Amino acid sequence: MSLFNLSKPHKIKLPNAEIEYTQAFFTKEESIKLFKNIYNQTNWVEDDIRVYGKVYKQPRLTAFYANNDKAYGYSTISMPPQPFSPILNGIKLKIEKATKTTFTSCLLNLYRNGQDSNGWHADDEKVLGENPVIASLSLGAERTFHLKHKKIKTLKYKLILHNGSLLLMKGTTQHHWFHQIPKTKKMIEKRINLTFRLIK
Repeated sequence: MSLFNLSKPHKIKLPNAEIEYTQAFFTKEESIKLFKNIYNQTNWVEDDIRVYGKVYKQPRLTAFYANNDKAYGYSTISMPPQPFSPILNGIKLKIEKATKTTFTSCLLNLYRNGQDSNGWHADDEKVLGENPVIASLSLGAERTFHLKHKKIKTLKYKLILHNGSLLLMKGTTQHHWFHQIPKTKKMIEKRINLTFRLIK
């Protein structure tokens, strides 16, 4: 039996961070349906990324949606937005109501298997504002989410991101913490991650 309501946000107590996790933001049945529809309806792209002068295929597929014409860029990638589909807009409205935050954009990531990943980074681009609010919805296979403090090397945290879960990062979290989805040798099915954000 869970010690907290799985459909309610649970605060993750870490220094210099404001992080909340809702394990069952969507029910299992809702999550399965959403995954199938988004997977089939999204125009997934495999971008090239430059790391230390070398060009690699990004180890996941992406798509970017917004209710404006503002592109989003990170590393050497610039992503012009597509307009929100009805299904994505419905998810956005539910997350906005729950978090009491308005979002303009959504970056989608498709992790095809355990070898797809997202390396250590912070969502601290200037266009996201001084204290970005990032709402991250997980659909599909479970993956492990890692956090590590930027200065205090002994401060680390791991969290299993469940199907239908919502992770909310806000306040000064991006100033003090890196996060990643590492590769795994385990046989893992596909996962879709929707990260809603406000581009200033």
